[in-house]
Amino acid sequence: MVEIKTPEQIAKMREAGLVVAAIHEATRKAAVPGATTRDLDEAARKVIAEHGATSNFLGYGGFPATICTSVNEVVVHGIPDEKTVLKDGDLISIDCGAIVDGWHGDAAYTAFVGEGHSPELIELSRVTEESMWAGIAAMKPGGRLVDVSRAIEAYIRRQPRPGGGKYGIVQDYGGHGIGSAMHMEPHVLNYVERRRGRGPKLVPGLCLAIEPMVSLGTPRTRVLEDEWTVVTTDGTWSSHWEHSIALTESGPFVLTSPDGGAAKLAELGVAVAPDPLG
Repeated sequence: MVEIKTPEQIAKMREAGLVVAAIHEATRKAAVPGATTRDLDEAARKVIAEHGATSNFLGYGGFPATICTSVNEVVVHGIPDEKTVLKDGDLISIDCGAIVDGWHGDAAYTAFVGEGHSPELIELSRVTEESMWAGIAAMKPGGRLVDVSRAIEAYIRRQPRPGGGKYGIVQDYGGHGIGSAMHMEPHVLNYVERRRGRGPKLVPGLCLAIEPMVSLGTPRTRVLEDEWTVVTTDGTWSSHWEHSIALTESGPFVLTSPDGGAAKLAELGVAVAPDPLG
């Protein structure tokens, strides 16, 4: 079942989304050379407590932390700890969420630690982020879920990779519905798989977490012995970007972006819907 939200419920999700945005701001500042990934988790815990929210990551399926910290070849679900010390040139993806009055927000971003990043890494993050926005722009009333997947894949496939070769669109993980739970139907692929058909209709009240994950090599992954950390099978580095979006009669509204996605969507010729909080 796909959960369709009322305007009042979407407003609560916007509150949760703004907490997630605050976590992103705090962890960006904390992601500096010499910091441990546990330091970033502590920064996130502080923000959640200050806003009177609850973490939807901590304890989820036994996950032991408030955020996921995925460094370099780690694609997703990296566990913060005191042993992982960030250094110049690292690439880190931070995924986090929050709950307000039972309603969820979830978003991720990729950050550059210190200096010394190659043009290839900078372009990897840019391509991943822009493919996410292409998927968000494709959320239009009357469309189908496959329109989102197609927009993400098409954007990535059009981008030349510095040094040659193709980007790997991670196959085993994707986006999802979100609302009264963090992970809900429908599953949102970051590529088109024809056997799945067109998917459900995009209707007002539908909320999705759109999250492409892209590597510099293979689309294949494996899970480490901790049963959480996901890495590329060939050791190539990856990027992960995500936002939670509500579809309204007026179009998409990005619940986890401070401006609702207005600036980026304007670049794509899409008008952002009114803020659910007014």
